[in-house]
Amino acid sequence: MRTVDLRSDTTTLPTDEMRQAIAGSELGDDVFQGDPTVNKLQDLAAQRMGKEAALLVPSGTMANLVSILTHCGRGA
Repeated sequence: MRTVDLRSDTTTLPTDEMRQAIAGSELGDDVFQGDPTVNKLQDLAAQRMGKEAALLVPSGTMANLVSILTHCGRGA
């Protein structure tokens, strides 16, 4: 049986290029779409997926919850 390790965000370290990209990013408050870096990422994701919009969430667990809540009726 093939195992897929999904822990990569917690078991790997960023490369120098990643650190430079982080250090050079524009910063803002993402409470109400105020972070230009997040806005660009969401726009890019929507464009690549051929969708109207995209939403960045901080974890896979939250992404799963958002997906379930958008596809299931209340109490389902």
